[in-house]
Amino acid sequence: MTATNATVRIDDAVRADAQALARHPRFVSLEGGEGAGKTTVLGALRETLQQAGYEVVSTREPGGTPLAERIRELLLTPDHEKPAPETELLLMFASRAQHVRETILPALERGAWVISDRFTDSSYAYQGGGRGLDAGFIAELERRVVGLAPGLTLLLDLGVSQGRERTRGRDLVFGQYVPDRIERERDEFFERVRDAFLARAAAEPERFRVVDAAHSAAEVAAAAVAELQTWMRSASRAALGSAAAERA
Repeated sequence: MTATNATVRIDDAVRADAQALARHPRFVSLEGGEGAGKTTVLGALRETLQQAGYEVVSTREPGGTPLAERIRELLLTPDHEKPAPETELLLMFASRAQHVRETILPALERGAWVISDRFTDSSYAYQGGGRGLDAGFIAELERRVVGLAPGLTLLLDLGVSQGRERTRGRDLVFGQYVPDRIERERDEFFERVRDAFLARAAAEPERFRVVDAAHSAAEVAAAAVAELQTWMRSASRAALGSAAAERA
């Protein structure tokens, strides 16, 4: 089997696994590289939903529960032994499994919206694109361990050099710049991460919306809010159509 054929088979397997996941319309994820402005955008999305009268749970990965936050510390603190790529991936999914079961699913089940700063797409980008791990293996973990995908994913796309400059400037405001373990990677790593994110967005256009994060924070947040509002309208129409079909 040629390398091209192998890639096609892996891509087909990843797409098949993605189709098998439960996509929840009130679950929104934010993705992007370092310095893309996810924190600002998350706040704007949360405010928009709360003003519309919804309960909103905002969370992050790795993290989102006390146990998952402890795993986050293991993953990101540079003082620890450097994990092998496979160790990093499995720890990410251990954190995510806890996050889904203890935070995300209970919130969705009671009718809340959930906005997560990163979700499984980050594993495809960082451990898949960045570390070079097999996308098929990541897809199998996603299917078996997570079983859930966002209804909407906003990818805040930003050039690597601009993103890293923003990160340095942000951290210097609060004191000495101390990057975490992943932030210490070289630019080539983050270029691969960005390419992987964009490839996923191209492969799943019904879920992803790509937002140009090179603009000001206010402009990026406004663009993200507009995408959310468009998604809410389409999700409401779909729900009404489904209810009508059930009555018929």
